[in-house]
Amino acid sequence: MRNLAPLLLVATGLSACVSAPPAPSAPPPRAPVTTPPPQQPVEVAPSSGGFIAPRVMNVPGLEGVIGKNATALANIFGPPRLEVKEGDALKLQFTGSACVLDIYLYPLSPGAQPSATYVSARRASDSLDVDRAACVAALRR
Repeated sequence: MRNLAPLLLVATGLSACVSAPPAPSAPPPRAPVTTPPPQQPVEVAPSSGGFIAPRVMNVPGLEGVIGKNATALANIFGPPRLEVKEGDALKLQFTGSACVLDIYLYPLSPGAQPSATYVSARRASDSLDVDRAACVAALRR
């Protein structure tokens, strides 16, 4: 019996090291399905009714473009490749092998005809900016 007591003590200690397999866990609870809140109608901001004069670009080499209307620009560069009208503003795009020229026209006073106020220029191949005045000179007819 004496020989069994240490063996029984070791067996009891080892049985404590053995653990039972974990009980299967329940799947996580699902989030409750909610419906999105009702959409509110889009409200248009009230118009101030006031005229805001545009800033006019003043860059050397663009004197023959800035201030011109769409007809005058078509006389300089030919018909625009693209003409986009948005409200009282107008964007004209002229293209050539050298560059793409975008000219933005806005009225300078209330009710006035849009005039060129801003010019941007880029290469057609990769859209990198190029010198605006050089592009204007390259596209003149």
